[in-house]
Order: sequence, then structure tokens, then C-alpha cells
Amino acid sequence: MTTSSPAPSSSGPKPTPSTGTGPSHPSKSIAEGGTIEPVREILWGSQAGVRKYETAEELPPDLAKLIVRLMVVQADTEFASIQQHRPWLDRAPTLEDRWIESRIVADEARHGLQACRILRDFGEEGQRWIDELLAKKEGEHKLDAFNMPFDRWSDVGAFTCFVDRVGVYQLRAFQECSYGPLARAMPLMLSEEQLHLNFGFSVLKRMARNDGSYIGSKEEAQAAIRKWYPRALDMFGHSQSETSQKAIAYGLKRWTNEEARARYIQEVTPLVNSLGLELPPPDFDRRVL
Repeated sequence: MTTSSPAPSSSGPKPTPSTGTGPSHPSKSIAEGGTIEPVREILWGSQAGVRKYETAEELPPDLAKLIVRLMVVQADTEFASIQQHRPWLDRAPTLEDRWIESRIVADEARHGLQACRILRDFGEEGQRWIDELLAKKEGEHKLDAFNMPFDRWSDVGAFTCFVDRVGVYQLRAFQECSYGPLARAMPLMLSEEQLHLNFGFSVLKRMARNDGSYIGSKEEAQAAIRKWYPRALDMFGHSQSETSQKAIAYGLKRWTNEEARARYIQEVTPLVNSLGLELPPPDFDRRVL
């Protein structure tokens, strides 16, 4: 690894037009959270226009530490989610639900593997983290949302609709980031996560019909939303996080925690309203502000 590190910029992401084979005006797509065609240079932050980092040895020490930290959390959430879903593989109410549950568990395992492959780039330190992650049991994970069991089927629906959606925001933030191996892992992970969101929404929608055609009730769906929505908002992290500012400055993430949280609230509010259900206030039962 190099011995010096560029000073992080305090400003937000400032994508620059591509000078390579990418689109001529990527900034609009980046700002809107869309996917752009792969490019080889860093698109925002203090090193915009410079070629992306392709190996761990190239990374400035501070950026290397940040990538390891973020990948440890990413892998931890994937493996924890497997533990939460596992009891429902043969308890889901319909055959289709059981099939989708098995797909979700397989996806989470692959996503955890992907994060661990990136950790392996960091040698012995990365392997130590992988060993620790694989040894973790239920209730020992970093984020509160992943230490809560799925006691009812409505928990599965609300978790996949709300908590997995936060995961998608985290993955979108890495799109075309400054570390090439991480940027290239995003498209497949994002496409697989979309199944989880659609499934969770479908579970809540069928419950909200309240017509006896599906397990649960509208009241149960509403209770699950009140349980999981606050934990989902917590997952974005502290509003004034210096780490999120550094991640933007290094070209690693696109948005601050609060910017991503605001986008998320704007997205999920009409979805919940369309079901005839309600979201609690954004500060309800919050533990991370």
C-alpha cells in the first residue's frame, strides 16, 4: 500500500464528464441514482478524473481501511439475513413463498461471498475478518435490524420490503465507485436484490387486502411496518457521519447518510400509502439519529 493519502474533500460528489469510453455526461445519471455504463476513471470526489484503483496495494491507507470497514458490515448483514430467513424455508405459507425464500437465502449467501472476495484482496487482515464473520451467531451482528428474529410471516414481508431496500441504496451508492473490483460487483447484486423488495411488498399487499385469501391481516401488516421501518432508517447511519463524508470525497459512495435516508423516505411513502397503510414519523423509535 502507498504511504500517503489524499486529503478528503468536504464537498459532496462532483461527477465529471468521462474522458474515456463511458458516457459523455454521466453526472445527471449519477445524481439521480441511475446506472451508467462502466468507465475506468473516478467520477466524483477529490480524485475525480484519475484512473480507478484496481488492487488493494494501490489504495491510500485511509481508503483501504474504509473499504474493509464497509465490506465487513456488508458481509455481516448478508450472513445475518440468512440466519433470520432460514427458519421460514419450510414454514412459508405457500409453495411460491417457499421457493422465493430459498432464492433469497441463496442470494444473500452469494452477496456475502462477494463481499468476502473483496476482503480477501486485503491479505491476512481481510482473512481475519472473514473468519470472524463466519463464526458469528444470531444476535451477535453489528446492526440492530439483523439481530431481530422473524417471529411472524409479516416480519419476513416487512423486512424484505424495508430493510432490504436500504441494502439496495447502499449498493447503489457504490455504483461506479473508485475501487474497480467493488464497482464491478454491483450490477448483479442489485438485480438480485430487486427480487427481495418485490417479494416483501407483495407479502404486505396480500396481507393488507384483509380478505382471508392469505395469511395474516391488515393490522398485522401495519404492526410489522411500525416494527421494521425505524430499524431500516437506522441502517443509513448517523446523520452527521464523518465516515460518509470521507467515502464521498474518496469517490467510494455517492451520498451522505442523510441524503440517502431522505431519498429512501421519498420512495417508500407512496408505496405504503398505496396499500392503505401508514408509515410512522421518521423519528419514531429511532436508535441512530
